[in-house]
Amino acid sequence: MDSQTSQSSQASAQESQKTQGSQEPQEEAQASQASRPAPSAHTFQVDLRGLVDLLSHHLYSSPRVYLRELLQNAVDAITARRAEEQDAPARVRLHADGGTLRVEDTGVGLTESDVHELLATIGRSSKRAEGLQEARSDFLGQFGIGLLACFVVAERIRVVSRSARTPDAPPVEWTARDDGSYTVRTLPDSARPEPGTTVHLQARAGAGEWLTEERVLALARDFGSLLPYDVRVGEEAVTDLPAPWDRAYPSPAARRVALARHCHDLFGFSPLDSIDLDVPVAGIRGVAYVLPSAVSPAQRAGHRVHLKGMLLTERAEQLLPDWAFFVRCVLDTDSLRPTASRESLYEDETLAAVREALGERIRSWLTGLAAGDPERLAAFLSVHHLGVKSLARHDTEMLRTMLPWLPFETTDGRLSLEEFAQRHPVVHFTRSVEEYRQVAPIASAQGIGVVNGGYTYDSELVEALPSVRPGTAVAELDADTVTAHLDAVDPAEELALAGFLATARAKLDPLGCDVVLRAFHPLSVPALHLDDRAARHERARAEAETQADDLWAGILGSLRGSAPRARLVLNHLNPLIRRISSLGEAELVGTATESLYGQALLMAQRPLRPADSALLNRAFIGLLEWATHGEDGHR
Repeated sequence: MDSQTSQSSQASAQESQKTQGSQEPQEEAQASQASRPAPSAHTFQVDLRGLVDLLSHHLYSSPRVYLRELLQNAVDAITARRAEEQDAPARVRLHADGGTLRVEDTGVGLTESDVHELLATIGRSSKRAEGLQEARSDFLGQFGIGLLACFVVAERIRVVSRSARTPDAPPVEWTARDDGSYTVRTLPDSARPEPGTTVHLQARAGAGEWLTEERVLALARDFGSLLPYDVRVGEEAVTDLPAPWDRAYPSPAARRVALARHCHDLFGFSPLDSIDLDVPVAGIRGVAYVLPSAVSPAQRAGHRVHLKGMLLTERAEQLLPDWAFFVRCVLDTDSLRPTASRESLYEDETLAAVREALGERIRSWLTGLAAGDPERLAAFLSVHHLGVKSLARHDTEMLRTMLPWLPFETTDGRLSLEEFAQRHPVVHFTRSVEEYRQVAPIASAQGIGVVNGGYTYDSELVEALPSVRPGTAVAELDADTVTAHLDAVDPAEELALAGFLATARAKLDPLGCDVVLRAFHPLSVPALHLDDRAARHERARAEAETQADDLWAGILGSLRGSAPRARLVLNHLNPLIRRISSLGEAELVGTATESLYGQALLMAQRPLRPADSALLNRAFIGLLEWATHGEDGHR
């Protein structure tokens, strides 16, 4: 032992003597730990069959995606090779016979070490290989699942590959089965003279239909029609470039016809029009097709999105703003991120920006029609005015542009708000269709202009009218406003009918309805039922109070407000009202009043409460009894 080691040992001994008391328990603990067996290291065991089941039932929507994965790997391999050899061949060939499928590419290929590292390790992506990371943004695949998806339709996968980076390396063969076993061996140069990869699939039982030539061709065209390389199934071309929206046409009319044919082939309908979707900053090119028939705003539109030429999804729902439900899109992009299954888009800031940009393209198309093609705009609005109204309520400029075109139901017929506002100094509107139906005939006869705001978005747009048309007066039409526009009856005549009115009011009071007498046109309307939302809410509260137990009746009673009651307005100019008011029999006046109330409800197309239905039935029977009473000699 040298002097340095000796000095170190002495110092250690002295330190040990200083801390002997405190070290004894620690030494015992260390001895106890030393007596225990050391923990053994393990690795996760992967059940490949279970993983394939997970892929087929939860990650992927259909076995059809296996072909997309094969095309994706082939295209990425070619892209990787061309990153280093710009003139490298770019071909993908597929050969299918129903039991097997062979996919050949002229891509970068693999060495034996690549095969061990990449193909035999689940979750490892060849895009992580050294030298490829900088080109990763050019690849279609981003998640490294690769060939594993092919086990959804195949029981055996055989890969023969030769590396373009290492020309002296021999071809290598990797063969894997769905039980998780695989073999690797090198082959003679003749097995693969040129760089690239060939993938052989052997169908699993019951999956042969996915490997027929007809099915493979259909899937390849669906997924790969916009791929930038030469892809063929047998002798049949798969790619069809340039894309229909990028091709040169002899005239705008010819382009419109060609795009309409493309839309019919793709979506199954002939569009009203097509809208170019060109967002260079986001690497997006495509077209939006306008649906020829109206659809519900709640219906989620499915759009076709290609990622670098490869079809990503046919059901992209979040691609456009919600208000643009009247179009179906097909586009190609290189900026949006796919989810792990590569069957939908990842919601992030980029997608939000693209959504806004595409919405702006559709908005510009609408304003362009308004400025230069009113006939096409009118044809579009006759079908899709609801979508434009949805946009206009949040976009002042769009509302100003569309104001002369958007149709509304009014007492003057179906007009735009611009034309209606020119006719009436005050634009009155109702918030429900029922309210409009109550007042429309009477308001029209009194010269009051009313817009039916009960349809989706209409009341919001009417209220926004002054913001784009300064000086326009807008007012909600309620029962008090209508009543105020009706002519009052001469006080002496109304006093003479006090007994009749008292009987009528007593009859309808249990229904929460007052009776007033007015003179108005048209003469053919004997009675008008008027109420508003506040009155309906109070009536609903009162009905709930009568049906509730003591506790809830007390709570509901405390909520009683001072809301106005509904009213039955009797038309003093109507001959029937004059005859009824002259009846001397109180019971008959009550029955007639109930009949007028029921008829006014029906004319307003209001939903009937149980009490209203019972009243109508009672009044009808009462009138029949009165009409037939004279036949017994008692009349």
